[in-house]
Amino acid sequence: MGTAISLDMRAPWVGPEVVDEFFAWLGSVDERFSTYREDSAVSRVRRGEVAVLDCDSDMSEVLLLCEQVRLASSGVFDAWTHSPEGFDPSGLVKGWSIDRGAEILLSGGARNFCINAGGDILAQGEREPGVAWTVGIRNPLEVGGVAKVISVRDMAVATSGAYERGAHITNAVAPGAPGELLSITVVGRGLTLTDAYATAAYAMGDAGTSWAASQPGYGVFAITRPERAVWDGEFDKLIETGAKAGSAGARS
Repeated sequence: MGTAISLDMRAPWVGPEVVDEFFAWLGSVDERFSTYREDSAVSRVRRGEVAVLDCDSDMSEVLLLCEQVRLASSGVFDAWTHSPEGFDPSGLVKGWSIDRGAEILLSGGARNFCINAGGDILAQGEREPGVAWTVGIRNPLEVGGVAKVISVRDMAVATSGAYERGAHITNAVAPGAPGELLSITVVGRGLTLTDAYATAAYAMGDAGTSWAASQPGYGVFAITRPERAVWDGEFDKLIETGAKAGSAGARS
């Protein structure tokens, strides 16, 4: 789906067949949901060759989740209207596929691993006994720069912005690329909604920061124009002590 995915696994180790199953699952998601493939189910729905209800149960599950986010965001996130090409659940599918893939790893005996899906992270367990996974939040104003460092266990981290792919995220209610936010990062327990909420929040512009922070169980860190960092109490708990002490910004 146009995204590189990597897996960093720590003890206890699992057999290669479990890892193969994990990546095979991601391949099957790409085959069915990719907007880059002419033969995918999503592309066929776009062309009117097949009805959504005639697709498999995974498509139905994704549609229900997309509707959940559409309602939560008052229509800002809408898989049916936010792309000029038509139906596009990509803003939710990536996180959903990673969460489902993590279930394969856990069922196979893995307990400590980190999945990086195009910069969005699902961190399970610890990287070493007693040591959390460390995640750097990219600085959208500096290539290779890090705006904040956080420590996470059993948590997802997703960032949305226009600094890498340009203005590709739009508001389905008020069309046009949002200009107030340079980037917004959302943290939560699973990547499905964490990633979708980050996408919706960025599309909302300034209002997205408080909206994301109001979602139960989620934290937010945003970099706004002109170059101001804001974050909420849930995110504050994750900031590494050294990075917190040396950072400049405002906590909301």
